Amino acid sequence: MKSRNDTHTVLQRFQNFRYGLILQGVLVGAAAGFVSVLFRLAIERVDDFLEFILDAGNQQVLFKVIWFGALIVLALLAARLVKWEPMIGGSGIPQVEGELHGVFSQKWWRVLPAKFAGGVLSIGAGLSLGREGPSIQLGAMTGKGISRISKRIKIEEKLLMTCGASAGLAAAFNAPFAGVLFSLEELHKSFSVEVLLSTMAASVTADFISRNVFGLAPVFSFDITMDIPLNLYWVILLLGLALGAVGVFYNFCIRKSQQVYGKIKKKEVRFLIPFLCAGFLGFTFPAVLGGGHKLIPMLVSGQFALLMIFAVFAVKFIFSMVSFGSGAPGGIFLPLLVLGALLGGGIGTLMVQAFGIPRELLQNFIVLAMAGFFAAIVRAPITGIILICEMTGSFTQLLSLTLVSLIAYIIADLLKSQPVYEQLLEQMAAHGQEEDQKKKEETKILLEIPVHFGAPICMKKISQVEWPENSLIVAVRRANHEIIPKGTVRIRPGDILIILCNDENSFAVREQVVKLAQTV
Repeated sequence: MKSRNDTHTVLQRFQNFRYGLILQGVLVGAAAGFVSVLFRLAIERVDDFLEFILDAGNQQVLFKVIWFGALIVLALLAARLVKWEPMIGGSGIPQVEGELHGVFSQKWWRVLPAKFAGGVLSIGAGLSLGREGPSIQLGAMTGKGISRISKRIKIEEKLLMTCGASAGLAAAFNAPFAGVLFSLEELHKSFSVEVLLSTMAASVTADFISRNVFGLAPVFSFDITMDIPLNLYWVILLLGLALGAVGVFYNFCIRKSQQVYGKIKKKEVRFLIPFLCAGFLGFTFPAVLGGGHKLIPMLVSGQFALLMIFAVFAVKFIFSMVSFGSGAPGGIFLPLLVLGALLGGGIGTLMVQAFGIPRELLQNFIVLAMAGFFAAIVRAPITGIILICEMTGSFTQLLSLTLVSLIAYIIADLLKSQPVYEQLLEQMAAHGQEEDQKKKEETKILLEIPVHFGAPICMKKISQVEWPENSLIVAVRRANHEIIPKGTVRIRPGDILIILCNDENSFAVREQVVKLAQTV
């Protein structure tokens, strides 16, 4: 019986798949959007319940005792879920990225319910974690489930997973364009027409579903009354330098926190630490609980003095490390944006008091710092810029957002800081968290790798290049044409190489070809 993943079938289905991209993107976007909206609704309900519990605890000591007892139970439940399905631990984005690159293979039917429940338990308990990482993983697993049920080939499955991931981010933040760019810039790290079309359809569909539930208003509300004058752009330079440096420190602390927790062998003990910390902070410093989205309006309205801003930043920063380092299900996306906003608010307030910068620009500092901090930590500046624009409902700051993101990115790059999701993916692989990875089936997939100007293989003939073993160039896409890859064909900048390989070798093949085609 012919396998649906053999070479002939893969090539034939890949050609036909292009024509159904938009329709399949809509289907996956609707399903993933529905799951992500349910997750977001569940998080909001448990947030309301947490507020009720904390209010009651502040009035009666008995409620405090009951809540700490409940936190112990929640921590044990979350630990049991992660033991049952290890792939739900942490953000979820490295797991998706790893599977797209052939490092992991997740059981979608286990990850979906376990990640949903684990995320609600962890974020609902008050841990400093966000909903976006789980939403992306839930969306990707929804796409994988649809692929498995409809018996798609591997290359189609990965595209549908990407659609689901885009839809998850779009539904989590009402940010469809950021969902598309995240898939191109972070998950695939390359431009592809197939990925672009399918993720656009999925993201817009998921965003439509989300807005019907949560309304048309952006996630954060800002009232920016003036742009930063050109003669004050030196302030953006200083802000970018600070954000880049603190972003490097953030990534360093993420790595160290995981190493410290790694010395604790029992997951139950690991999880008890952040859950009990959440209980203590809930009755002493409740502003730092959860993702922290409620801090943004308080910061914008000027409720915090300068010292208080930096105090909240410090406590939120440390609590984020304690929460995420434990491996509890939950993301770092939203907490790092909130930390960036706090840093921007603190630096902006300092500039107002020390240099006489107009106070009206304080909100500009907050918005700029969110994008710059994201660029320094994640190293996906375009995604960060568009995400902040969509989350704030304002596209008037593009020039200053681009400048601060570029500076923060360069500082992090110069300081040799590894992007956070690549760092997390490497740690997962190194520690053997691959419970259900790479079944040794001869599954064929296609890689699309663009050629950058100035790369080593530019203007070389195909026959002159030493290609990776276990791979075959099946086409060279140039503009709207596909060229048969004869040995005499010269590779030009802007070409997209279509490479056939086994799924189990795809990560190594991609890494080698990227060095040839994109290293300048």
